[in-house]
Amino acid sequence: MSSKKGRITGIGGVFFKTADPAAMRKWYADHFNLQSDQYGHAFTWKKPENPEKNGYTAWNPFDAKSDYFKPSDQKYMINYRVENLEALIEDLRAKSVTIVGEIETFDYGKFGWVLDPDGNKIELWEPIDEAFDDFYGNE
Repeated sequence: MSSKKGRITGIGGVFFKTADPAAMRKWYADHFNLQSDQYGHAFTWKKPENPEKNGYTAWNPFDAKSDYFKPSDQKYMINYRVENLEALIEDLRAKSVTIVGEIETFDYGKFGWVLDPDGNKIELWEPIDEAFDDFYGNE
C-alpha cells in the first residue's frame, strides 16, 4: 500500500540517553542476551507484504551528552519507518509541524526529523532494508 502523502509503516528504532552507553549495552547483553555494538542492535523481522525480505528495527543507547536528540532535551527518541518521506515532510510542513533540519540521504535510507507538540524529536526513516542484509544476513 502506497500513499502520495507518506505514512508511518512501523517502528524503525528506539534510542535513549545514558551516562555510560557501553555499560548499558553490557547490562542488556548480560540480562537479556541482547548483543550490540556502538551502533546498537538491529532486530530482524520478515516483511508481512513480502516474507522473503527482512525489515530491521534498531535499538541503541546514546551518550547522555549526545546532541543527536536536539532541539529536544528528552532522554528518548523514537524512529518511525515511513514511506514517501519527502511527501510526508511536505505534508507536515503544510500542517505547521516543526521540521528539524533537512532530509538526509544515506545508502541505508533517507531521514527527516520533526517535533511533536511536547517538543519530542521524532526521527522519520525511509529505509533501504537491503543495505542491512549484508550486515545481518538475509535470514
